[in-house]
Amino acid sequence: MFPSHAQLVFFVTAAAILLAIPGPAVLYIVGRSIGQGRGAGFVSALGIGVGTLVHTAAAAVGLSALLVSSATAFSAVKYIGAAYLVFLGVQRLRSKESLAKQAEDNAPRTSLARIFGQGIVVNILNPKTALFFFAFLPQFVDPARGHVALQIASLGVLFAVMGTTSDSLWALSSGTVAGWLRGNPRWMRSERFVSGGILISLGLATAFAGSSTRK
Repeated sequence: MFPSHAQLVFFVTAAAILLAIPGPAVLYIVGRSIGQGRGAGFVSALGIGVGTLVHTAAAAVGLSALLVSSATAFSAVKYIGAAYLVFLGVQRLRSKESLAKQAEDNAPRTSLARIFGQGIVVNILNPKTALFFFAFLPQFVDPARGHVALQIASLGVLFAVMGTTSDSLWALSSGTVAGWLRGNPRWMRSERFVSGGILISLGLATAFAGSSTRK
């Protein structure tokens, strides 16, 4: 159940503008694309998309309202999510796998299934996404049309599809840049430090950010 045509156009336009602003999810995807290529970036984008669907369901049943009304709940989810990102970054820094090593001995890389799961967790543990849904989606819901939860769910699914498409473009572009950089031996030896640094910086930024933004 979608709003009127005019409202739907406005929703899509507003969502597209918001999605064009890089946020934690985008930086996570870029880090994965640089570290392991386009495939890992695309899988990360899909994981982020699934996480968005979880937030959509939560918004439909009122979990977003709980996070907004409870400072303790908001802080707990916020810092758990930030700590998880820092943990992923430290793991990447400590990892002995690199593009150079893989080129030499075809060492196994982080599985795509694991990357997919991490993408889901990263987005689920970002309370800013919940706050965004709580503040944004209700603006396009008309109680007079009935089935408020279904309206929120429909708009949330549409936003998730748009977000996954946008994130996939980020994965494609950053993966292409990474492909160019792989021709540089120094980059091949140091890319894990770049990827790990992005994840750690993202975790710290999430922890200390005071305002809610996209993802």
